[in-house]
Amino acid sequence: GLVCLDAGASTGGFSHVLLLRGAAKVYAVDVGYGQLHPAVRNDPRVVVLERVNLRLLPREAVPEAVDLATLDLSFISLTLILPKILEFLKPGAEILALVKPQFEVGKSSVGKGGVVRDVRLQQEAVARVARAARSLGLTASEGFPSPIKGPKGNQEWFLHLKSAGG
Repeated sequence: GLVCLDAGASTGGFSHVLLLRGAAKVYAVDVGYGQLHPAVRNDPRVVVLERVNLRLLPREAVPEAVDLATLDLSFISLTLILPKILEFLKPGAEILALVKPQFEVGKSSVGKGGVVRDVRLQQEAVARVARAARSLGLTASEGFPSPIKGPKGNQEWFLHLKSAGG
């Protein structure tokens, strides 16, 4: 069982899957409050960290080194979050990042309704996050489109990252 960090836990979708896949512990972090599904919230393997801005999360709030982090954040670029996530990872840890182009491209590139429709802009957003990850010493896969679109119809992309060592 892995020790996991679900950044942007919200209702607990990623946390739920991690638990189903045998996670030993999941730190569910979200700036919001009261969104986490009761089945996730009440699981003894889950440490709920609500009303917490991830960028201000103290290291001691997650005392164990993390094997796997999932990132599903809104209203912030992942390029600003990755340095903080590294503080919690053990060598060789992995990150599954959900890249949301509308928060990675400039406001002038976001279309009506907050949707980035241009696939090239979506891919550039993924490439930008991958470059930021590599600059921090992470390896980055090619991104691939999520089969589930965002609430407004945005095409989101998965990016697999790995820390050095292990």
